[in-house]
Amino acid sequence: MNKIPLLAALLLAFPVRASLPADTHAVTEEERPRPIDSVVVTGARYRADVRHLPMTVSTVGRGRIEQSHEPSLLPLLTEQVPGLFATGRGIMGYSVSTGAAGQMSLRGIGGAPQAGLPTTGLMVLIDGHPQYMGLMGHPIADACQSMLTERVEVLRGPASVLYGSNAMGGVINIVTRKSKDDGVRTGVHIGYGSYNTLQTEATNRIKLKRFSSVVTGSYNRTDGHRPRMGFEQYGGYAKAGCEIASAWNIEADVSLTHFNASNPGSVAAPVLDNDSHITRGMTSLALRNEYERTSGALSFFCNWGRHKIDDGYSPGSEPLDYRFHSRDEMLGISWYQSARLFEGNRLTLGFDWFRFGGRAWNQPLDGSPRSMLADKTLHEVAAYVDFRQTIGSWLTLDAGLRIDHHSHVGTEWVPQAGVSFLPSNSAEIKLSASKGFRYPTIREMYMFPPQNPDLKPERLWSYEIAWSQRVLDGRISFGVNVFYIDGENLIMRVPVDGRPKNINTGKIENAGAEAQFAWRISPAWSLDANYSYLHMAYPVLASPEHKLHVGAAFARGRWNVSTGVQYVGGLYTEVKVNGSGRSTQENFVLWNLRGSFRVCKVVELFVRGENLLAQRYEINAGYPMPKATVLGGVNLHF
Repeated sequence: MNKIPLLAALLLAFPVRASLPADTHAVTEEERPRPIDSVVVTGARYRADVRHLPMTVSTVGRGRIEQSHEPSLLPLLTEQVPGLFATGRGIMGYSVSTGAAGQMSLRGIGGAPQAGLPTTGLMVLIDGHPQYMGLMGHPIADACQSMLTERVEVLRGPASVLYGSNAMGGVINIVTRKSKDDGVRTGVHIGYGSYNTLQTEATNRIKLKRFSSVVTGSYNRTDGHRPRMGFEQYGGYAKAGCEIASAWNIEADVSLTHFNASNPGSVAAPVLDNDSHITRGMTSLALRNEYERTSGALSFFCNWGRHKIDDGYSPGSEPLDYRFHSRDEMLGISWYQSARLFEGNRLTLGFDWFRFGGRAWNQPLDGSPRSMLADKTLHEVAAYVDFRQTIGSWLTLDAGLRIDHHSHVGTEWVPQAGVSFLPSNSAEIKLSASKGFRYPTIREMYMFPPQNPDLKPERLWSYEIAWSQRVLDGRISFGVNVFYIDGENLIMRVPVDGRPKNINTGKIENAGAEAQFAWRISPAWSLDANYSYLHMAYPVLASPEHKLHVGAAFARGRWNVSTGVQYVGGLYTEVKVNGSGRSTQENFVLWNLRGSFRVCKVVELFVRGENLLAQRYEINAGYPMPKATVLGGVNLHF
């Protein structure tokens, strides 16, 4: 797995990488892109200038999220973040289990090496707290909702030093909404469109001196573009915070969502009554401090789920006489403190404790005893340190180490190192090398026939070099980065003595390049583009070879219009595994258009059109995506 000579050749051949945020459409003056001096929290835990971080972080702000008029974050992130791709199956909703979409991959990590396997190598966070199903180990795509989001920070590359297992390919950190200005504000969003699709949302924000709160709720539904493909989701989010002293604040939040989803099966193999009823919840309590020379937080968090699934049956066969049930939870305590010990220095120490697991069973419909599939709880405990030293105003050195212990698998050491070089106030060059890892999940070790309790962690090393630049007083920003990823011990289902078994036999060898460009032509007009190229020696699903998005936006007076064209090429919808099966790739071009008109201070009308070229394409094999769709509605602001 030692590829240092190859890495050196790669770095010499490509002097590039960008740390540009994705939030580049013109919305309001304060939301205009600041690609060099953006402040993020995902790459360092504390608020840090992205110029001094060795990793690549993309951000998508609230203005762009509202402009998308989407209840889910994933379509917008797929457009705006190079290297990131999320699968879809219809006009709304992702579901879970058989026929589900919402699988996320970043630079080919997280994309399943075999059909039917979920995303487990890419971590989703909410305010820095891990969010994944306690038994299966994967994030729930339908919980990535716009209504609770202030901005999204995507760290592209391993983040296991700060966030541990599952952050092997990177992290998507959903930073929740806050009330910034004193007063009470209420907003209502109502939209209706193709295939009887309805989306609604209501939000109330309060800030009174040191107290602030956000309460939001939503109801969304669609009939779907295919028979038996309906989706319905409703839920809410509440958050309250208080500045208890000049440098201390406390925050608590809770989120609850329920969705009902139907899967019609693939076109070639239809399924009847494949219905899922899923309830997911999340809560956290955080005590934060921020002084001039030190900052930190102590937080408790918990996310849980209740799943009831009918796996359905093929036409002509008998309905199943049982239902799958599961109850899972993932909770933890996280602490970190970062301090500036001397000039240019920043030292961060942290500790994490996680408890995850649950129960799963098949419940017969005739009332007979349940058949247990799993009843398991595991723990992780970890400590980490990150040392960052800035020399002068042009060079920052970074080194980090995590020691992570799993109650069943054992202990993993995770190092990373990087350099940030600022040749001028408008340019940056970065180099980084980092290890990522993923522990096997309870599903992989203890559930279903491929189970194997002797599995080892998946591991990889990622190497990256970057260059970014801004000119014309920041009106134009651009950058390019290249990376090389080498991994081993991927968990694969292979036949052993005639039966499938999970074995650490897979490999990763990915290389690629990413580019971003943003141009603020005038106060009203802006252009942006991003492109990613990915070469995979061992192809996986949901990871396109080429992904390009070109967008333009106009904002003046009461009008706000944006449009974008996205090209996806070399997307694997099927892959050949161990010489069996076949490999199938898709190529498609999508044109989307969004616009709004402010009638008065209170009323704003909006419209959203997707796939306006009416392209025929698939992302999940056998699940054709909808052709052109339109949705329009009204936003009310009080």
